[in-house]
Amino acid sequence: MKTTRKPEWLKIKIDTSGNYSKVQKIVQENSLNTICSSGLCPNKGECWSRGTATFMILGEVCTRSCRFCATKTGKPEAPDPEEAGRIANAVSLMKLKHCVITSVTRDDLPDQGASHWASVIEMCREKNPDTTIEVLLPDFGAKKELIATVAETKPDIISHNIETVKRLTSATRSKADYNTSLDALKIMADSGILTKSSIMLGLGESPVEVKETIKDLYNAGCRILCIGQYLQPTRNHLQVEEYITPERFLEYKNYALKIGFSHVESGPLVRSSYMSDNAMSKLRPHANIK
Repeated sequence: MKTTRKPEWLKIKIDTSGNYSKVQKIVQENSLNTICSSGLCPNKGECWSRGTATFMILGEVCTRSCRFCATKTGKPEAPDPEEAGRIANAVSLMKLKHCVITSVTRDDLPDQGASHWASVIEMCREKNPDTTIEVLLPDFGAKKELIATVAETKPDIISHNIETVKRLTSATRSKADYNTSLDALKIMADSGILTKSSIMLGLGESPVEVKETIKDLYNAGCRILCIGQYLQPTRNHLQVEEYITPERFLEYKNYALKIGFSHVESGPLVRSSYMSDNAMSKLRPHANIK
C-alpha cells in the first residue's frame, strides 16, 4: 500500500558537528563532487561529521536518468585530467583509512570512463599507500575489458549496485538491465576482488523478490551487501510505495548472512557506502592491502 508519511524510524537530526566543516572545506577547496551532496543522501551530516565522504568522479552530470536518482542528467563535460590528483590530495587531507569513490555513468565516452577510473585509483594508492580503496562502478555494459581496466588497479572492494528487483528494473533504472548488472558483478568477482552490491526497498517489491535478488547477487559472487529504504528525492522522482520496517530489514540481513554473505548492512537509512569502513575492517585480511 502506497504511503507518503515517513515513520518515526526515518526521522533524523541533521548533524553538522565534529568534522563536518573540515570535510566541507576540503571538498570545496579541491573542487570535488560527492554523491553525499549530488544524491541528496540522508546520512551526509553523520558521515561528514565522522570525517568521511564518498567522492564522485567524472563530473556531476550523468548520461542516464534513473527515476530514483537525484544526480543531474544531461550532456557531461570532458573528464578532468587533474581530478585524480585532487581526489588523492583530499584523501590525504582527510586522513582516510578507507576511501570510497563512485562516479556518474558516462555512456558518452568510448571506454565509458574506465581509463579515468584507473588513473584516480592509481593516484590515490600512490599518495595514500595505507588507505584501503572501495569503488562503486557503473555497469560498463558488462564489458570484460572495461571492468578489467579498473580491476587491474586492485581496489580493495569493487561494487556495482543492482538497485532493485528484476521486475522493477525497467521502470526504475535508465538504460540498465538486471542481468547486465549481474554479469558485471560476476566479472568483478572473478577478478578476485571483494565484490559488493546494494538494493533499495520500498518501490513495490515483494519479500520473495527481495530474497531472490539477494540470492542472485550471492550467485554472481557478491559477498558484501547493503539494503536500504528508497526515499523520494524530489516530486519528479518515483514515489515511495512502502516504508519497510526495521524488523523486516533485520530479516533480510539474517537471510543474506545465512546463505553466505560475509558482511551485510541492512536498515532504513543504509546506503551503498554507509559505514563501508566497518566491512573493510572486518574483511581486511582478505583485502589487497597488507
